[in-house]
Amino acid sequence: MKRTLFFLLNKIFLTFLIIVPKFVLWGTEVPQWIDLFNGKDLTGWVDVNTSPETWYVENGILICKGKPIGVMRSERQYENFLLHVEWRHMEPGGNSGIFAWSDAKPFGNRLPKGLEIQMLELDWVKLHTRKDKTPPPIAYVHGELFGAGGLKATPDNPRGSRSKSLENRCMGRGEWNVYDVVCVDGVVKLSVNGKFVNGIRNSQYKKGYLCLESEGSEIHFRNLKIMELPHGITSSEQTAPLIKSR
Repeated sequence: MKRTLFFLLNKIFLTFLIIVPKFVLWGTEVPQWIDLFNGKDLTGWVDVNTSPETWYVENGILICKGKPIGVMRSERQYENFLLHVEWRHMEPGGNSGIFAWSDAKPFGNRLPKGLEIQMLELDWVKLHTRKDKTPPPIAYVHGELFGAGGLKATPDNPRGSRSKSLENRCMGRGEWNVYDVVCVDGVVKLSVNGKFVNGIRNSQYKKGYLCLESEGSEIHFRNLKIMELPHGITSSEQTAPLIKSR
């Protein structure tokens, strides 16, 4: 009888775990995917230094016209998280990216300090080959990870201070690409279209804003989601300054 009761209670417990997606176990909520883009408008995002015409939503897709150069940022900061984003460039040699752990304060070239997750269209290399036919020092540059705006970080696969993808998995103009990014305790790992190909570590900031980049050409985003993970030990020096609400 006791054994039967045990199995019955165990079955009820397991069923409860399945049917209640936000079950709280020992006071800790199970991490959930949350939409960073609702498919309707720019709720949750704040323009930093672009224009009202730079970003808009059409047919459930977040469109960036690319001009002027600048960023829009998340309303709040994030520390440890998983990020999923699908993107496609609409122009040859298009340039854009996402900033993690950013201070969202533009300077110099109008882009902020932060850990950049690069998004380049494949024709970028051809369009930036010198007149003497000398190509850039690497055959492909999509998916590079680097500290922008003076942020310090250590590349896993160095190309100078940047970390380069070890394999070309990016699709070309007009085709959707999938980035899955792990950002934990100053470490970033990037998966491009289903395979991890790059990483960077020892980021100066380990908590900050997310920024979407406008850098001269049209790019589309969809299925932009985040899963927040447990906090780590992050000092004030490792946290990007908070921006006061207006």
